[in-house]
Amino acid sequence: MKRSLALIPLSHDHHQALFVAKLLRDAPGSADRGESALSAFLEFWSSEGENHFRVEEAVLVPGAGLPEHVAVEELNRMRDEHVRIRGLVYALSGDAEPEELAELGQVLADHVRFEERELFPLIEESLNADQLENLGALVAAAEKSARG
Repeated sequence: MKRSLALIPLSHDHHQALFVAKLLRDAPGSADRGESALSAFLEFWSSEGENHFRVEEAVLVPGAGLPEHVAVEELNRMRDEHVRIRGLVYALSGDAEPEELAELGQVLADHVRFEERELFPLIEESLNADQLENLGALVAAAEKSARG
């Protein structure tokens, strides 16, 4: 299914998230690879990832951008996974174990796939064209606000 214009900015962020998730999952191969993966992830997190979560949480909730009936269970899962990922991120240190990096990479990749394969299609199917256009405007405004 072609992604609606409303959700394309969030999907673009997901591409970068999958790239760094792969680097993290491959980290157990060597210490150099682990340091490089951690550095790439932390750059992604500070420049895109953390704001991406804020945007989703500000807009993809009933009442803010979605009608009350849309994807409540899936949105709760999204928020729960955001909490788990943030916890893994905040537990990282400069000498993170390769297994910790691999776990974060797997959790991040699974989360992105859930949003792309389940949550976003459900939102797109549940909203009409006007609602999707409004959601797109809300996403754009939230991204602008999150990036300062």
